[in-house]
Amino acid sequence: MFIHVPAAITAEWAYACLGGASFFALVFRHALADAAARAVAPLGAAFTLLALVTGSLWGRPMWGTWWVWDARLTSVLVLFLLFVGYIALRSAIDDEARAGRAAAILALVGLINLPIVKFSVDWWNSLHQGESIFRPGGPTIATVFLIPLGLMAGGYMFAFGALWLVRIRAEVWRRRALSLAVQAAAR
Repeated sequence: MFIHVPAAITAEWAYACLGGASFFALVFRHALADAAARAVAPLGAAFTLLALVTGSLWGRPMWGTWWVWDARLTSVLVLFLLFVGYIALRSAIDDEARAGRAAAILALVGLINLPIVKFSVDWWNSLHQGESIFRPGGPTIATVFLIPLGLMAGGYMFAFGALWLVRIRAEVWRRRALSLAVQAAAR
């Protein structure tokens, strides 16, 4: 619970960041937003894969199976495939500007999946439990579990933010080096 739940929360937040950065890159053609979108996709894919794997490891002893086509499981798998699709689409197109625009459109369309992931346990019959922290009347989870879960979620978010900033910086450096190489080749 202390690995799986924070990983899932961070994966959803990473996709929200991908969607936001893609929006600013597509609408305002901001190069830093495009770099941020490109930098966040592998991180989001890693956190989503971690959520899927640890959920499967948890599900085997709890539910008696590694995988079922549950609404929450399936929507998180779709989230993972959206991250992987974004990365693949950016890599498949040689022109970086066209690749960025096409991938940004995919990321924006994929935002429809976030409410599906969040509310899937409310909308459909699911093996997953409903909301137990942010609900009317207060949390139903015991404080002995709530505090470490909150600390782990905060730690995951901090790690995600730090890694994202490092990856954005690396992407900016990559683009500067590419620009300098093109300028040197033009001389």
